[in-house]
Amino acid sequence: MNQLPIYLDYNATTPLLPEVVEAMLPYLREHFGNPSSIHSFGKQAKEAIEAARMEVASLLRCHADEVFFTSGGTESNNLAIRGATEARPDRRHIVTSSIEHPAVANPCAYLERQGYEVTRLPVDRDGRVDPTDVAPFLRGDTLLVTIMHANNEVGTVEPIGEISRLASEKGALVHTDAAQSVGKVPLSVDELGVDLLSVAGHKLYAPKGVGALYIRRGTPIRPFMLGASHERGLRPGTENVASIVGLGRSCAIARETLAAESARVRALRDQLWELLRAQIAGIELNGHYSERLPNTLNVRFPGAFGSCILERAPEIAASTGSACHEGGELASGVLLAMGIEPRAALGAVRLSLGRGTTADQIERAAATLIRAWKEEINGR
Repeated sequence: MNQLPIYLDYNATTPLLPEVVEAMLPYLREHFGNPSSIHSFGKQAKEAIEAARMEVASLLRCHADEVFFTSGGTESNNLAIRGATEARPDRRHIVTSSIEHPAVANPCAYLERQGYEVTRLPVDRDGRVDPTDVAPFLRGDTLLVTIMHANNEVGTVEPIGEISRLASEKGALVHTDAAQSVGKVPLSVDELGVDLLSVAGHKLYAPKGVGALYIRRGTPIRPFMLGASHERGLRPGTENVASIVGLGRSCAIARETLAAESARVRALRDQLWELLRAQIAGIELNGHYSERLPNTLNVRFPGAFGSCILERAPEIAASTGSACHEGGELASGVLLAMGIEPRAALGAVRLSLGRGTTADQIERAAATLIRAWKEEINGR
């Protein structure tokens, strides 16, 4: 029987944990009530949602009434950004970074087309925004600073706490897309100083199609979708009860195991890096060496395209940051923003580890990638 590929693409999505599936099953079978209904079926569903809300709040270290369920990270980002602009029309300036996920970059671009001014901050060679670069762009009409907590491609963790302190002095709201960091690194909304924080369920072993937005008490925000008064009037639409239950369970597991699991995957990630650089002269690390997600290793292979290496290594399920188009490949916009030359950036491969990653897989993955690189540069 053919062996499954070694999955090293956990930053793209994660599998459902068995405990998450078990928690969800009753709400896919017998507990089918509408949470808005006043009878016992509805009350049972409502209670399950509120229990899940408390679990998400415990992981984020916030109040349960500050957690609002959505369909995922993209909707959470849109609600945060567009909802804030709806609530404060007198402020027309937004500050973001040059390496945001499209779920943040595109709403900002949309608002720019509506007449908002958007400042896109540069990042350094490690992919970090320098807080001293933020201060000169904060103005009296700055509405929002939206900068991701951790980059999905290179894993670099941004200094959100320092940025938040600067923004608050100007009365600006702070939003962070924490889709990649929630459940991987310790996180406290108060320590980050944010007003808004986005969560994507499928990045932390919950289902696709569910997420959450943290909204600090008192933060001015309005819904950007119209409908009934679900989620206290901010997110219309009957709640996806089973998936919300799954998100709550995954957050509980993350909170209980975060320290041990982070240490485990960090050790495996570092082992993979050492194995690769011992055999591949000139291989380079993309992202900050220490201020980086514990599971993320983004490397540039010398003299070869990352996509070609992965084609020669079907035993590995990983990704590149480049985009394919009719005329060839375009280098990752994140790596280009970090100042990496386009040709070198095309050599990048993102290897992201997770709960299913084992030491044996790391050894096999390293050997496979080394072989594929040697074959590629030798023209075989």
